[in-house]
This record gives sequence, structure tokens and C-alpha cells, in this order.
Amino acid sequence: MNYSNLLKISMNAILRNKFRAFLTMLGIIIGVASVIAMLAIGQGSKQCIQDEMSEMGTNMIFIMPGDDRPGGVRMSSSELQSMKLTDVEAIKSECSAVSSVSPVVNSNGQAVFGNKNWPSNIYGVNNQYLEIRKYQLASGRNFTEREIKTYAKVCVIGRTIVENLFSEIENPVGQTIRFGSIPFKVIGVLTEKGENSMGQDQDDLILAPFTTIQKRILSITYIQSIFASAASEELNTLAIDQITETLRQTHKIKSTSEDDFNVRSQSEMVQTFTAISDIMTALLGAIAGISLLVGGIGIMNIMYVSVTERTREIGLRLAIGGRESDIMTQFLVESFLLSVVGGIIGILLGLVSSQAIASILSWPVVVTPASIIFAFLVCSVIGIFFGWYPARKAAGLNPIDALRYE
Repeated sequence: MNYSNLLKISMNAILRNKFRAFLTMLGIIIGVASVIAMLAIGQGSKQCIQDEMSEMGTNMIFIMPGDDRPGGVRMSSSELQSMKLTDVEAIKSECSAVSSVSPVVNSNGQAVFGNKNWPSNIYGVNNQYLEIRKYQLASGRNFTEREIKTYAKVCVIGRTIVENLFSEIENPVGQTIRFGSIPFKVIGVLTEKGENSMGQDQDDLILAPFTTIQKRILSITYIQSIFASAASEELNTLAIDQITETLRQTHKIKSTSEDDFNVRSQSEMVQTFTAISDIMTALLGAIAGISLLVGGIGIMNIMYVSVTERTREIGLRLAIGGRESDIMTQFLVESFLLSVVGGIIGILLGLVSSQAIASILSWPVVVTPASIIFAFLVCSVIGIFFGWYPARKAAGLNPIDALRYE
């Protein structure tokens, strides 16, 4: 049989029952659109998390006191006193893969200016912290080494603090705010960063010399954590190894003993969130893919009906010399056309739905060519797979019985 004639016959058979054909394709249309939209949401969330963490610096490293050994009384990392300023100095001098390092201590309380107040956190750091966390100054300056050594009561504030303590016409730089009962002179304002992927406001913070926070607010001599930055993302692993070895030496940990600290990198967090996002994307795609399965069953059902309705037509073709392979190919082509046309409409609907989700709900969506190709291939395979059995049944009809069918 001529393939162009075969295509025309299949198209005519579909167009004879346009509404039934549309209802048959509806399952495929919804399935393909759902797969594309769900994968777009998953990919968008993944891309958003990666971008936000990259802004924080993928070469950032956290060092926290404590270990993962089971048993015993557990304390929060801020209460452990195993980390000292000597650890920071050792990392700075002995770890060649580390470009910046800062001790961190923090406290929470009320920031007050005039008759306004705002609950916030104050972080005691050194002047390398801004570089490590990828913060930039919008105005003013960072504190100096001299101010760190002299326990100076100076601070750099985030945009949220500015908005809640100062009016639009007031310049925060040079003003004095209180944190608890301690006055701090504002010497700088940070550029706005917004919320991170976990919903935390990155602009709601006050930065001050760590010595000032240790002595005047917390009355402690130890540090609560260390933030460091590898010289490059490629040197992350080497930097972690060097930090671990250095801290084991400064803490005099025996080779048979476990570390009394934890070292984590931002790249590890990126990988973890990416893996979770990939799982969620696959889960969303699988749930949406159930619609495709239902659509395939709908195609099989309608092809069975078509075979039954056209039994005499099939018998006549077989009686005048038509081959079983021609009959089978015709029904497979009809099934394939229903699936592919439904898939194309579904792809268009999926693209429109993704853009609607992005604009109306403000969710991050990323439609990848791979998701479109995947959805199209799946619906094509479904058309052939679910159309094969009805086509095989049509081709296997006995011509005499088919002609007698009423």
C-alpha cells in the first residue's frame, strides 16, 4: 500500500469522528501539558536554589564546634567552647587553599534608634566577613583592624535594619543605634540581598567587630563558629582537608579520636539541595506522567471501538487482497496520529501553562528542550504501544467472519 494513501485513509477515519478524536486526545494533551509544567517548576526551583547559593559563594566553608558521635549530652554549637581565636589564626597562616577567614559570634535582641525598635541579630565578625559572604557596601565603610583590636562600638547594618529604624530622608551612616544597652555607631550600610532559598532575610543583620560582641555583649572568650572562603571553587576539597588537619593539630586530637568540630562547604549544600530538587522534579514528572498512561488507555479503548465499527470494511479489504500488514499499519498510523497531534497540542498548552504559573504565582519555572523532547517521545511511544493490540486484532480478523459481521 502506498504510504501517502495510507496516511490519507487514517486522517479521513479520524476526521469522520472529530469530537470523539478530540476526547481521545484529551488525555494525552493533559498528560503532556502536566509533564512539561511540572518539570518546568522542578527545574525552576533547582535553578533558583543554585543561583541563590552561588550568590552566597560556592567556595564558602563553615566550621562549627561539635561532633557527630552518638550518646552523651548534646549542646548547641553556640554553647560549645572548643573553638578559639587561635584556630582562626592557624587556618589563616597554615591553610594555603583558604583565601579569607573570619570568626563569628552572634546574639539576638532589640535594635533601637530614637522611638523605633526592631528585633534582630548582631554578628561579631572581622573585616573579611563581607568578602566571604559576598556582601557589598552601599554606603560608608567596613570596620578596621584597629577597631577590632580596641573593641570599638561600630557596626555595619543591612537594608532591613535601615528600613525599620530610619526614615527615608535620614542617612544611617554616622548615626548611633543601641543594641540592648550598648550604643553602636553606624559606619556602613550593606546592599540589599533579599531572602535566601530558605526564606531567611539576608538583610536583617547587624555586623560589628567580633571582639566587641565577645566582650561587651556575650562576655565570652571563645568563638561560636568560623566562616572561611576557599581561593576558588576548585580548591574547596583541598581547603576542607587543610582546615580539618590544622584544627586537629590545634585541638591536639589523637589519630584514633573523632573530630570535635564539623567542616561543611557551600558546594556540599548546593549538591544536597540539587539532589533533593532532582528527586522532587522526578516525582512531579512521574505524577503528571500518570495522565499520559490514562491517555494511552483511552487511545487503546477508542481503537478497539474503531476496529469493531469497521469490521466489515476490514473484511472487504482482506477479501480483495489486502495484506494483514497493511491493515495493521493503517490502525497503528491512526493511533500514532491521535497521540502525536495530542502531544503537539499538549506541548503548546504546557508552555502556556508554565508562563502563566510564572506570571500569576511568581514561581520560578524553566522549560528545557529536554522536557519537550521527552514528552513528545513518550506520547509517540504511547500511541504505538497502546495502538498495537487493537491493530493486531484488526489484522487478524477472518475475512469471511468480518464480512458477515453486522
